[in-house]
Formats: sequence, C-alpha cells, structure tokens
Amino acid sequence: MALEITDSSFQDTVLKSDKPVLVDFWAVWCGPCRTLGPIIEEVASDFEGKAVVGKVDVDNNQEISMQYGIRNIPTVLIFKNGEVVDKLVGVTPKEVIAEKLSAHL
Repeated sequence: MALEITDSSFQDTVLKSDKPVLVDFWAVWCGPCRTLGPIIEEVASDFEGKAVVGKVDVDNNQEISMQYGIRNIPTVLIFKNGEVVDKLVGVTPKEVIAEKLSAHL
C-alpha cells in the first residue's frame, strides 16, 4: 500500500531513503487523481521491498508541493538519492510508471 507522505515526513521518507521513491501528488477533488490512485496502489504492491511508493495530498501538504513546483495534478515524481530523477504528469499507464521506476532500481 502506498504510504501517506506529509510535509513533516517527507525528509525522512523520501530524501533520506536508500531506495528509489515514487511520490504521487494528488487531491481528493481531482478526478484524474482518483483514476491514477488504484494504479499507484498496484505499483506499490509490485515494488514492495524494492522501492518506496507514497502519496502527497497537495491540499494538506502545500509546503512540499510548492517546493517541487507542483502545478498540475496528478504529478508523479521519482526520487533517487534525494534528487528528482523523473517526472510524469497526468494519468499514466501502469506499465509506463513501472518501467520508469524500474530504471532507477
């Protein structure tokens, strides 16, 4: 299951992770985000133990959303060693997300 990442947990969960981290920036009211949600959950299950998969609610965590310039949601960022190494905007097929994340394992 995807982790709920907050402004306060972002540093430890994402930036200090020794594994690649996929972060889905989303909001409850966002239709495309609700479409992407189950896909992110599947990716979280598929990559369990190999990568960290989490979600940031942009309404409740505006600090981190602003820091990374999130203007459109859903936006998926992939971090490795605390740096953004890939970005996907909009609803993306599971295969594409898995391929992008696999490239950073």
